[in-house]
Amino acid sequence: MLSNLLNEKTVRIANGKNLDWKTSIKEASKPLLEDGTILNGYVNSMINVVEKEGPYINIGPGIALAHAQPNGFVNRVGMALLKTQEPVALTSKDHMINIWFVLAAVDSNSHLESIKELTKLLTNPNNVEKLLSANSVYDLLDVIKNVDSNFDVKRKEDKK
Repeated sequence: MLSNLLNEKTVRIANGKNLDWKTSIKEASKPLLEDGTILNGYVNSMINVVEKEGPYINIGPGIALAHAQPNGFVNRVGMALLKTQEPVALTSKDHMINIWFVLAAVDSNSHLESIKELTKLLTNPNNVEKLLSANSVYDLLDVIKNVDSNFDVKRKEDKK
């Protein structure tokens, strides 16, 4: 479940006034660094990919999903979320971001269920609005937990 990855330990809120996109990715990555899910090389890889490929991690209005190839820097599947109260320009002002997800995957498949649930979360405009207007970690977690419970009901219906 998404809430197993995104919880009180991996979801944070920051002001954003003194952050640029690189420091936003670093701040969003901190919980995963602290619990050993990823190593510093993974953070550098995510930044290097954006420098090389551009702002492709901008996956929706105000939302970024930072990720990279694991290259030995990821120990297990993980996800973190940083909400910045002030938007931060991802490479340019054409890509203003408030919601910074970091995805750590050890291979090409083990994180697919998490991506499916994240997609469910972010394709609902009401959820996105609630995430963007959240003022606390608990506001963010409430949105995530609500999607988890709706996802569980759908899974049970699909199995019938």
